[in-house]
Amino acid sequence: MSGLRSLPIDDILKRRTIDLIDIVHFRRVFYEDGILSSDEANLLFTLNHACGVYNPEWPEFFIEAITDYIVFQEAPRGYITADNSNWLIDLVSRDGKIDRKTELELVVNVLDKARWAPVSLVKFALEQVKHAVVDGTGPLRNGKGLPAGNISEAEVDLIRRMLYAFAGDGAVAVTRAEADVLFDIDEAISGSAPNPAWTDLFVKAIANVMMAASGYAVPSREEALRQEATLDNQEEETSMLAALLSMVQANLASVQDAYLDQTAEERALARLEHQRIEIITHEEITEAEATWLVSRLGRNGRLSPSEKALVSYLNRESPRIHPVLTEAVCRLGDAA
Repeated sequence: MSGLRSLPIDDILKRRTIDLIDIVHFRRVFYEDGILSSDEANLLFTLNHACGVYNPEWPEFFIEAITDYIVFQEAPRGYITADNSNWLIDLVSRDGKIDRKTELELVVNVLDKARWAPVSLVKFALEQVKHAVVDGTGPLRNGKGLPAGNISEAEVDLIRRMLYAFAGDGAVAVTRAEADVLFDIDEAISGSAPNPAWTDLFVKAIANVMMAASGYAVPSREEALRQEATLDNQEEETSMLAALLSMVQANLASVQDAYLDQTAEERALARLEHQRIEIITHEEITEAEATWLVSRLGRNGRLSPSEKALVSYLNRESPRIHPVLTEAVCRLGDAA
């Protein structure tokens, strides 16, 4: 895209508007060679920030061009390094928060297209949903009228998409960084009416962490976190907690057989794969440990509805989990 500077950039910045004809010129120049330099990538961000009015086709072009640059042109091809992740985060956010939907869609698209990205990038993406839930503001809440302390099904779907994207095609357990944000979101909505879609995702994600911390080989995230949120046949006298527990029992049971015992060789190979990714991305992957999981469950002195459903399921079904987790589940199960 070496011809970008030949376009009337100063004029666009002066009028603070990106018209359809401008996008036509951008696409023509971009597709001439398909190459975007770092200077041109920064220039596109300058245009995106400066122009308060733009043609509806601009977000698609902007997301496509920046994704192509950071995922497929910057080395190592197909991977996002910690430095490139920090570059992207600095340009799309202010004080750790994204203000516009286009920038959020860009981050999610980068996670979708990359073979692997630093866990800090998916944590940053998940935190945008957390900000919406905790503060009730941001691009996810514009015009929605959903108050703070609640989560919508669309936001749950977005979280699932982020978790899927980060893991790529591999069977990668939910990491501590990801689980930390999920626990924070669950705490923030614990005072509102339970959302079955959220409970379905939350308990499956945390069960995934627990099984990995207990030494099991985990299935792909698509299998482990697939959506099955239903409260079928709920009668009026049935409490919401009982309905959630019934749903959790059915949904976790459907994926329980996918968690397999690991041999010593398989555990060693999994560690080597993590080390390979860490070398490529220049960022450590911190896995959730049993003691950390225990510290997060009921951290506020009480269990959320989703945590109650999870603990009750684990207490009743007694799967083979780490002894530290077993003790905590029994103790919290009595409290639930």
